[in-house]
Amino acid sequence: MKALVYHGPGQRSWEDVPDPKIHDPGDAIVEVDAATICGTDLHILKGDVPAVTDGRILGHEAVGTITETGPSVTGLRPGDRVLVSCISACGHCVYCRRAQYGQCRGGGGWILGHLVDGVQAEYVRVPFAETSVHLLPDEVSSEDALLLADILPTAYEVGVLNGHVSPGDTVVVVGAGPIGLATILTARLYSPSLIIAVDPAAARREAAEHQGAHLTLDPGTDDTVTRVQELTDGLGADTAVEAVGVPETFELCTRLVRPGGHVANVGVHGRPAALHLEDLWIKNVTITTGLVDTSSTPTLLRMLAADGLPVADLVTHRYALSDIQEAYDVFERPAETGALKVALTTG
Repeated sequence: MKALVYHGPGQRSWEDVPDPKIHDPGDAIVEVDAATICGTDLHILKGDVPAVTDGRILGHEAVGTITETGPSVTGLRPGDRVLVSCISACGHCVYCRRAQYGQCRGGGGWILGHLVDGVQAEYVRVPFAETSVHLLPDEVSSEDALLLADILPTAYEVGVLNGHVSPGDTVVVVGAGPIGLATILTARLYSPSLIIAVDPAAARREAAEHQGAHLTLDPGTDDTVTRVQELTDGLGADTAVEAVGVPETFELCTRLVRPGGHVANVGVHGRPAALHLEDLWIKNVTITTGLVDTSSTPTLLRMLAADGLPVADLVTHRYALSDIQEAYDVFERPAETGALKVALTTG
């Protein structure tokens, strides 16, 4: 089969690799119908994730059709159309029993495209299949379902829920890429009174307004901290969500948040960021980080099936899976291309 293979920082190749096989009784083999590219994949290609080694097939977001199951898999069968979650769950360890699947200690967590071969391929082996894939209803398209593999549960759990977004709040989302836009979309479920998106790219600020941001700011020309304070009687945001993954945006969030507020870090960081405790210690600020657990995926899937999540505009570019190299070239230059999420399909 063909797959997108990592060969060290800056090196990727669409090449022939062996077909995956059942290794463990709980495995399933999934024929990939649709996949996408994540900002985390770009971090890997920059060398920010050293656990990813030469020869690894990338990708952790896919929809596909089961072709084979291991002997202990009883709830899935060949022909089932499934969402492959970015998080795998053993289902038995102390963290899985708390629905904290991202911290699985039984061999799961974020492993696809990280510690085991991922989904940017024609076929993928999915460990712990019964607790790591979701059956898809007919009314949910493969393209829409892709957005539930990672970005929507990540934004909802790590941004909105960890950030304790509540009715009437002021929420600032720093970074209006795919995760930031998904944060805006899911924050609206809690009726904040003001959502502010901060991003230097005009196209992404426009996308943020389309997703429901009440105001957008350009950090290159706007005094972001002053504007947020002016809009909040000098207090700052109830919740500031970091959705980029660089030191400057994290530190900006700590300046935007009000006393007693929450900073929810969603971005993947490859460099150290300063934590100015000399300013923050007295403000009763809560700072959270997190890898998504995907415990919210069934809920989000029900909402998607009921037309309760307007996700279609998050996909801006579509390619055949075999054109994945071109898709990467477009995805990694969003300021020039306007790319948010790309859909890669085999049909």
